Amino acid sequence: MKLNKKLLAMSVLAASLIAGQAWGAVSAGEAAKLGDSLTPIGAEKAGNGGAIPAWTGGLTTPPAGYKGDGIYVNPFPDEASQFTIDQSNVAEYADKLSPGQVAMIKQYPDYVLPVYETHRTAAYPKDVMDETVKNATGTELIKDGNGLGNYQNATPFPIPQNGLEAIWNHITRYRGGSVQRNVGQATPTANGAYSIVKFQDELTWRTYLEDYSPGEDANVLFYFKQAITAPARLAGNVLLVHETIDQVAEPRRAWVYNAGQRRVRRAPQVAYDGPGTASDGMRTSDNFDMFNGAPDRYNWELVGKKEMYIPYNSYKLVDRSVSYEQIIKPGHINQDLTRYELHRVWHLRATLKEGERHIYAQRDFYIDEDTWQASVIDHYDGRGELWRVAEAHSMQFYDQIVPWYAVETLYDLLSGRYLVLGLTNEEVDPYQFGVKRQSRDYTPAALRRAGTR
Repeated sequence: MKLNKKLLAMSVLAASLIAGQAWGAVSAGEAAKLGDSLTPIGAEKAGNGGAIPAWTGGLTTPPAGYKGDGIYVNPFPDEASQFTIDQSNVAEYADKLSPGQVAMIKQYPDYVLPVYETHRTAAYPKDVMDETVKNATGTELIKDGNGLGNYQNATPFPIPQNGLEAIWNHITRYRGGSVQRNVGQATPTANGAYSIVKFQDELTWRTYLEDYSPGEDANVLFYFKQAITAPARLAGNVLLVHETIDQVAEPRRAWVYNAGQRRVRRAPQVAYDGPGTASDGMRTSDNFDMFNGAPDRYNWELVGKKEMYIPYNSYKLVDRSVSYEQIIKPGHINQDLTRYELHRVWHLRATLKEGERHIYAQRDFYIDEDTWQASVIDHYDGRGELWRVAEAHSMQFYDQIVPWYAVETLYDLLSGRYLVLGLTNEEVDPYQFGVKRQSRDYTPAALRRAGTR
């Protein structure tokens, strides 16, 4: 599937026009819609008169059976799918799917989309919503859109005016403040053979450090540490990232600790299309979390909003009775364990700037309006061919009031392989929110301690 050259030209033109404008906060009158016709995060509060209901606050009360131990139970256990989208009827629903989703359905007879009743479960803590409302009239894009001014936390642009503001909403979205997780990643071969790489990840927003000082490391958004715990040949290798707000003025700071060499080294390759950790070439660094890092290599166009079938409320994929072997199948994950719902999404197109390099020449993002999480991303290569399709199977961490991903998938249409990241079914203590961290926990010296085998 080739890029539409006319659309590409229009995208570049729109981006160049936007580049000449001043980006800033919206007016107080516009911001007054937040909490009224819009949710405090910026989604349309009303339903669509059909399958999409009105937002009424989201899922903030754990369902019966949840023990408060981070082992999430399905709040909709008795619901059955309403219908299934497959090769026999994909043309009927193609207007509510991405080209990549359509391509996956056409390529794999058993890649089907079970569609369920839509539940707008997304919810945020009150302080995050309050901060988002403040950001609407205060936060600005600076330095050609490569940084944020007057920003601390929460969604910076709940009423986005352009593509850069929309992608910053995804990059900066709330994921619990300070969290540790134990997750698995697999990159199956075309016949389904795989091994699990296990990670212990830590993500701490700068303002959630116990020793937070407003003037210290002011250009840092958050700190990220990722230690490989299995297999034995990789265990003890650790990645540390200081995610900067303006990565053009101050590139992302990254270090790696190699357990075999017992050395800490700077890692400038951990950015853009550098190889993803232990991914067997199946993802780039900026494929992690669907998309992360500096937006400066692309022109960003806010195409508009549409209704779309996206993975949502994916509690079957974290069910402790389901094994990794049951999830990981040849070509794609077991679609019988997935759940798709009709939601409104922002369609955002990123096209590679002239003179820049990246293995993806274009990326089409479909971002859930209720969470600002990228739900589906289609990736095109330098020839304009559809190459990889990413889907984020989201869920609401109802006890923490945090929307996030159950698992991420990235499918390679050419090789028949894929990557699945975030598996927790067989892990001990999969998620721990509210962990206490200080700035000294995210220094290069701390890598050696984290990597001790």
